[in-house]
Formats: sequence, C-alpha cells, structure tokens
Amino acid sequence: MEWDRIESNWTQFKGSAKQQWGKITDDHLDMVAGERDALLGKIQKYYGITREQAEGQLSDWQGRQNEGQFAG
Repeated sequence: MEWDRIESNWTQFKGSAKQQWGKITDDHLDMVAGERDALLGKIQKYYGITREQAEGQLSDWQGRQNEGQFAG
C-alpha cells in the first residue's frame, strides 16, 4: 500500500499502529497525523532502536495494511 493512502486515511490506520507499537500514546499518534517520518521517529524514541530497525518494522506494518484491505 502506498504511504499517501495511509496518511490520507490515518484515522482508519491509527488503531492498527497502536496495536503494533503500544508504547506510543494516542496523543502521539494524533500528532503524527499519518506522517511517515514522524511515526518513524516515535518508533525509534519509544523503542530505543535504530532508524534502520524502525524502518524495517514500519515497512512490515505497511505491507500488512495491504493484506488487511483485501482480506475477507
């Protein structure tokens, strides 16, 4: 799934992001507002991981959002 679709529908994807990264608060997810780099920074900060590790997690999560769109 293209990131611009996630960003433009952030309220729909925010719950899934919260499930994936529970240390990130709802308020922080609201501030992220679907901006990929902002979410990447929050993942790094709250999980104490490198940018590369956070990028991997985010890419995996993004790919799973695609699967969810076509399930059912």
